[in-house]
Amino acid sequence: MLRAEPSSGGELVRLRDVIDADLPILYEHQCDPIANLMAAFPARDRDAFFAHWAKILVDPTVTTKTILFDGQVVGRIGSFEHNGERLVGYWIDRGFWGNGITSRALAEFLKCDTTRPLHARVAKHNVASIRVLVKCGFSICGEDKTAAETGGEKVEEWILKLDG
Repeated sequence: MLRAEPSSGGELVRLRDVIDADLPILYEHQCDPIANLMAAFPARDRDAFFAHWAKILVDPTVTTKTILFDGQVVGRIGSFEHNGERLVGYWIDRGFWGNGITSRALAEFLKCDTTRPLHARVAKHNVASIRVLVKCGFSICGEDKTAAETGGEKVEEWILKLDG
């Protein structure tokens, strides 16, 4: 289990392998409509969510971890191959936004997945996520408009990269 530094209140951010008991909690996180708008990523229905995770958990090219804050499941983080690039992605329960948890979890995850370069794609309006990535050493290397996950509506996104 990976351990990040405690916050000023002493709470600890930890990463561990995703277990089956995490999935219902992670499902609820991705159902938050405000988080969906921020991430420009729609929620999956229950069957699609669990089918997607069944594939993720057996795919040797995917690295995925549960994020724990003070022992509570608050999100997930992972990396995967997409169109020839290694991408990192994360999702944090909105109730825990703004506490530095994502920055600490990403810093720990980068010790786990040492693939470089590592990329991230972030909706341009998601300023907090961009700040997390930059804090962890990523820099903007391009931009794109994608409709892949938004039902056809184009979303402007920054492409960020972490070099070796």
